Amino acid sequence: MLVSSFIGFRYLKGRTGDPFSRFISILSTMGIAIGVMSLITVMSVMQGFQGQLKMRMLDLLPHAIVSPLDKNNQTLSIDTQSPIPDSINKLGPQLTNISPVTQAEAIFQSEKGLTAGIILGITDKNTIFNYIIDTPANQDLSYLLEAGDFNIVIGTRIASELNVHVGDKLRIMIPSVSQYTPLGRIPIQRKFTVSGLYFSGTNIEQTHVFINIADAARLMRYPTHHATGWQLSLKDPFDIEQVIKPLTHQFHISDWRDQEGEFFQSVKMERYMMAIMLGLIIAVAAFNIISALSMVVMEKESEVAILQTQGMTRQRIMNIFIIQGASSGIIGAIVGAILGILLTQNINNLFHILGINLLSNQSLPTLLTFSNVSSILFLAIVLSILATLYPAYKASSIQPAEALRYE
Repeated sequence: MLVSSFIGFRYLKGRTGDPFSRFISILSTMGIAIGVMSLITVMSVMQGFQGQLKMRMLDLLPHAIVSPLDKNNQTLSIDTQSPIPDSINKLGPQLTNISPVTQAEAIFQSEKGLTAGIILGITDKNTIFNYIIDTPANQDLSYLLEAGDFNIVIGTRIASELNVHVGDKLRIMIPSVSQYTPLGRIPIQRKFTVSGLYFSGTNIEQTHVFINIADAARLMRYPTHHATGWQLSLKDPFDIEQVIKPLTHQFHISDWRDQEGEFFQSVKMERYMMAIMLGLIIAVAAFNIISALSMVVMEKESEVAILQTQGMTRQRIMNIFIIQGASSGIIGAIVGAILGILLTQNINNLFHILGINLLSNQSLPTLLTFSNVSSILFLAIVLSILATLYPAYKASSIQPAEALRYE
């Protein structure tokens, strides 16, 4: 073993010397371990929440709606029986499904309330079926949104706000489409029967309702077999900007970012802010390494001076204290990473043992990734090494004559 490493590890064990400086060194190691453990756990939970929101919310929403434009750049409806344009079909492997959809802003009215939201006229009912929690007794899911029945599936939050249940009537008004009456111009409206309630655990339950695309066309006064546009589904909705780029000059495009982009940005920003706040714990622990090493340097002044008189260079003196401080930080980072991984994997079991119920009998979502763990480990180790540089430099600057004058 190199002399610098041998002495550095010996100082780390603290066989002799001031117990208080050893206590500070242990405290800094524990601080880094706790910081790394907390950061891994919280980042995994935050990333799990973001992934769950992405899966549930963007599973129900159209990733993009593409509509043709006329000569005046006005949006036109599409004929669902016409072939899908080649420019859409050739968007690449990211595209997983293309289907017609009708979307419009609407007002929902019941006997006990009024609220606003968005209707989605759909053809593929399998997606919404995965989230249905309440239906008429003994009714097959395939009949929930039959064309011509004017049925509607609404979220649990809208149902609670309007105080409606399965089987109740709900009036839908479309402000953008109106008709002339003896009383003047009024919005198109029609009563629908609530045939099901869905629950996704996201805020779209408060805004989005689902009806059959044929019923939506009649409500919107579209010609037969017409819809708002083509609904695009992608493997990764967050790649939407690159996927739809070839269509921007030919079609009117609205995507999920228009409705929920700010929400996902706020979740992302919250995750970053939480990482910065918990990263400060590691930084504080790293500063404790400076205090511990400074005390060790003061304690070992005479020993360092003797080593210099024996021919040890300043660089090797620095290496002794860098190895001592960095070893403390690396041990803390590795221990914290192990504890963080174990806590993340067993956090729901721990909450169950403690009797903590955060999400109404749902498990806390977590997503543990190698990139997160490795980046947090790298941050902790780098901060630990940086924290050793100043005390190590002070140790290498000790003058043997001054240090040994009164020995």
